[in-house]
Amino acid sequence: MSSTEVNTASSTETAELSTIDMGLEVVTVPVSDVDRAKRFYQSLGWRLDIDLDVSADFRQVQMTPPHSQCSIHFGKGITTMEPGCLEKLYLAVKDVDAAREDLVSRGIDVSEVEEQPKPPGLDVPGRSYFAYASFSDPDGNRWLLQEVTTRFPGRGWED
Repeated sequence: MSSTEVNTASSTETAELSTIDMGLEVVTVPVSDVDRAKRFYQSLGWRLDIDLDVSADFRQVQMTPPHSQCSIHFGKGITTMEPGCLEKLYLAVKDVDAAREDLVSRGIDVSEVEEQPKPPGLDVPGRSYFAYASFSDPDGNRWLLQEVTTRFPGRGWED
């Protein structure tokens, strides 16, 4: 089996968790206008990590949401994805109302906060995981603010 094939045999066994640390570092966001996207993400209050303008065919901008361990990058010559094709890029926040108000104060068009009903038997305090607001970048890539105050059991990694 090659590294790109997946074994689809019906098995009830669960693969052993890897012991290798792997952190999701960067997500590529396809945009049509690099400067417009840079201005937009800066208007969110995100940190500009690098703007690497190598040539007329290659430019990479990397930005990071406040206190995030994962950044985004966009630019010219870095992806074949169509601008605006991404949806449900989640931003976990402790207070979705405060996060929404911060973005609105920055001139961002953000939906009202919506609360989804919890599935029966799911015991999570407050509205953790079930309160959202959404917004889009100028190309239509869609982001979700998701309130997370209490993690589901089993979400932590043991050392």
